[in-house]
Amino acid sequence: MKKRALIAMSGGVDSSVAAALTRDAGYECVGVMMKLFDPGTEAETAGYTCCAPDHREDAARVARQLGMEFSILDFGEEFAGRVISRFVSAYEKGETPNPCIDCNRYMKFGKLFEKAGELHCGKIVTGHYARTARDEKTGRWLLKRAANRAKDQSYVLYFLSQEQLAHIFFPLGEYESKEQVRSLAARYGFSNAEKHDSQDICFVTGKSYGDFMEAYTGKKYPEGEFVDSQGRVLGRHRGIIRYTIGQRKGLGLALPAPLYVCRKELETNRVVLSPEEELYASSLTTGDFNWIACEPSGTPLRVTAKTRYNGKEAAAAASLLENGEVRVVFDQPQRAITPGQAVVLYDGDTVVGGGTIRRVDR
Repeated sequence: MKKRALIAMSGGVDSSVAAALTRDAGYECVGVMMKLFDPGTEAETAGYTCCAPDHREDAARVARQLGMEFSILDFGEEFAGRVISRFVSAYEKGETPNPCIDCNRYMKFGKLFEKAGELHCGKIVTGHYARTARDEKTGRWLLKRAANRAKDQSYVLYFLSQEQLAHIFFPLGEYESKEQVRSLAARYGFSNAEKHDSQDICFVTGKSYGDFMEAYTGKKYPEGEFVDSQGRVLGRHRGIIRYTIGQRKGLGLALPAPLYVCRKELETNRVVLSPEEELYASSLTTGDFNWIACEPSGTPLRVTAKTRYNGKEAAAAASLLENGEVRVVFDQPQRAITPGQAVVLYDGDTVVGGGTIRRVDR
């Protein structure tokens, strides 16, 4: 009897090639696509689009070509609660969230793992660019960067548990270029071989975050003051949710010198602007930290740390605090560290762990 694998399919080239490679590795493949919104909900009126007809047809066509079962799973209610609501809540608390991490955590590696169990699938497969490995000395499962460093997605997978890592297969992790993947898609005869990669947050397509949130919640977020770090009023902002740390463009101010969003004061509904040098901070504290490569200890770890998906890593020391939080102290101050984003720690190509940035120390 063949081993069974559940393939998360989006209609894109990456998940399609991942499905083909899994089939070629000897698995009986079951393809599923997640429908992440229910027609008639607030999300529809806010312009949210996902699981569009052309994406569904591309995924179904690939499944037919590979002789796979294929179905669409309706996770609209869960997506609204676990991803969109958390996104809105984070902005309302003055943070800048990464909803793709929540979608991966709660949908792709949450709900789909449940479905894999129901369908007796021992592996769950996605088109992510990352790798897994087993540490023979410790017995722990490891999450590692993809061979294609430009496409590496290990940053958005830092939350994976040992149990999840034991059942995950990332077929694209060993390929060094996207061109290799597209070439494979063409060789398999997939019509989506040249399909463009998705870039935007799926439920904010064609809108600003602020416009989406007002349409989704029905709220009108109040205007307030832009001030400098001495409290001098510089102008009016259009709602505190519309700004993020480090932002310079789109402020709508005529300023004699460049100023950047330095912090947001929810109590006074003020957005504080400062020169760029005031954006730098030396340390941060993170909550809900997930340790992957090792168990936490009282000894500070030398790591490199990444505070944004497309950000550069920086040398740092990570220490476990008594309350379970993790403090990361950088060798050199870092620009625009932002609460709500993830900090992910690396030891070479191996993800040590990661968590959500809660506080920043300047």
